[in-house]
Amino acid sequence: MSRIALALLIATATAGCGMLYKQPIYQGNLIEKDAIDQLQVGMDKQQVLTLLGTPSIADPFHHQRWDYTATQRTNRRGHTEVKNMTLWFENDSLVKWDGEYFAEQDKELSERMRRFGNLPKEKGNQRRR
Repeated sequence: MSRIALALLIATATAGCGMLYKQPIYQGNLIEKDAIDQLQVGMDKQQVLTLLGTPSIADPFHHQRWDYTATQRTNRRGHTEVKNMTLWFENDSLVKWDGEYFAEQDKELSERMRRFGNLPKEKGNQRRR
């Protein structure tokens, strides 16, 4: 009887504290490798917006630089990995880009998350799958 009580006490004590499981947290821009491969020198800002989406950081003091930042925390200890992709423009035309992104994770995660977004609806009010 005392073993059952001890097991219940331990289960109750650890159930809400996150010792057993912490959900992975992904934040920032999800950039797919296909989108980066399509970047070309000379693209205007609107084309880049269409391809990559709104930048995480659009510095009001540096209008010609956009930063796409993403973070992920997948372990219980809280270690967070940060990756930053920076694009530079001159006269609103893309001149270079540099940095890192979560290429494989972003593709997989974006495919999983598409089902939760505002997707176009097909006839009969059914969502695409």
